[in-house]
Amino acid sequence: MDGTRGQARWVLEAAEGRLLGADGDGGRSLGHVRDPACTALAAEQVGAAGRCLELTVEYALDRVQFGRPIGSCQAVKHRLADAYVLVESARSAALGAALAADLDPGALPRAAAVAKSGCSEAFSAVAGEMIQLHDGIGITWEHDAHRYFKRAHGTGELFGPPAQHRKRLAAGLGLTAH
Repeated sequence: MDGTRGQARWVLEAAEGRLLGADGDGGRSLGHVRDPACTALAAEQVGAAGRCLELTVEYALDRVQFGRPIGSCQAVKHRLADAYVLVESARSAALGAALAADLDPGALPRAAAVAKSGCSEAFSAVAGEMIQLHDGIGITWEHDAHRYFKRAHGTGELFGPPAQHRKRLAAGLGLTAH
């Protein structure tokens, strides 16, 4: 979906393997890689979501319809304000995960799950608003909106979708996620 981020799948046939760690300990080992990766990805997502918002606000102030900028319309202002709240909430979650990675590694699994879930959903929502508030620009090579939209959906699935990370959170709290 995202042509700007190369991905690959490696299949090793008849390759010799060696157990790393103790048998059955793969989940813990995976967590040591997954949580920092989710933290870094959340930072990328919030930066991209912020850029989507920035471009959309700029467009809303420049685009004139019926003799006035579309950004002066109350409905557009509300949508932009909602996108702003999503970006800033995501920023807080990403910063929280980064701080946990640096200062409190025991809190990282929970903080990374919160950041990955929240930043993925915020980026997808703000990228969608970008397309809509750019007059439904959609998938066209004349504007970068489609690149942000594709990146949002690609990164939303990378290292597990938001629902998977909410299940991790719920399991850590002894709850059931829906």
